[in-house]
Amino acid sequence: MRPIKSMYRYVLLITAALLVGACTSQMEPAKQALADAQSAIDAASADASKYEPDKLNALRTRLASLKGSFDTHDYAAVLANAPGVSGEARTLSREAAAKKEEAMKALNAQWMDLASSVPKLMESANARAAALSKAKHVPKGVALAPAKADLADASHSWEKAQAAQAAGNVEEAVKAGQAAKAKVAAAADDLKTPGNDHPVAGLKQKQHG
Repeated sequence: MRPIKSMYRYVLLITAALLVGACTSQMEPAKQALADAQSAIDAASADASKYEPDKLNALRTRLASLKGSFDTHDYAAVLANAPGVSGEARTLSREAAAKKEEAMKALNAQWMDLASSVPKLMESANARAAALSKAKHVPKGVALAPAKADLADASHSWEKAQAAQAAGNVEEAVKAGQAAKAKVAAAADDLKTPGNDHPVAGLKQKQHG
């Protein structure tokens, strides 16, 4: 009996040692797989956080789950699933980059429109305000002081827009340019009089149209 029991214990010890060895041999590959997945997600984050936030958050949740598996020594689960997370992260990176390119094309088109229209509208409105400032009597319906204030704000916003565009920040340039255009529209509304056919007349209506 003793030899049999000894043999049984020996087999158990050998089996345990093999299992420990197998587990240990999987640890480093699993660790590397996690690192690869993290790296792929990090690379996608810059664009995906803005253009595909839901997909990015889903991948981060899956990565967190895999890290939990690693901590509990379930290296097989990590090795089975981490490559999929890495692959999806790389796909996400391409998708987000494509959406960014699309958005940038739209922003550039908006900027071109603003760059061609806002300076002319500001020039026209400023000329109208200057002419009214010299007049002995301001026509009824004209709010000259508010118009001048709006034109000053428009000028400031347009300067910001130009600076942003020069710095390569088209999104900020468009935002500031739209603010300038809105202020010019408000000034135009204050400057016009009934029957006025000045170029800035009707700008407010177009702005809301």
